[in-house]
Amino acid sequence: MKYRILSVGKIREPFYRQGIEEYLKRLSAFGRFELVEGLEEKLKPPLSERAVAKALEKEGEKILHLITADEWVVILDQEGQKPDSISLAEELQKWHEGGSGRVTFVIGASHGLAPAVKKRADYRLSISALTFPHQMAVLILTEQIYRSFRIMRGEPYHK
Repeated sequence: MKYRILSVGKIREPFYRQGIEEYLKRLSAFGRFELVEGLEEKLKPPLSERAVAKALEKEGEKILHLITADEWVVILDQEGQKPDSISLAEELQKWHEGGSGRVTFVIGASHGLAPAVKKRADYRLSISALTFPHQMAVLILTEQIYRSFRIMRGEPYHK
């Protein structure tokens, strides 16, 4: 099974990158994992609603261009489902068994995701009611995916 994480923003901080790379390395035991980053459109101040909407639209086009019709798409969205770790593992198991061949997780930058990307989503996942920088969201997501696989296999990790 293939898994991909699309992060609109770049992972700039070394401490986030180090953690993300560690979890991606651990996850390689469970499937093929890929991180794609840096799809963000540059915005210059002052920011208008129109400029933000246009940037989101362009980012959305880039994201949708990378997604095939048959893959399962999970977006991170504050208003999405808020599963606990065991429930997330159960969802991941369903996606894994769903036969799509690839699950893609999409994480927006500071302005969120384009409406077209939200419409394409098969599942909306909220990792918290709190707001996190996208780099931290990628780290939390990779850890939770790793935790989910360990739960699914009944392996020690989840406490």
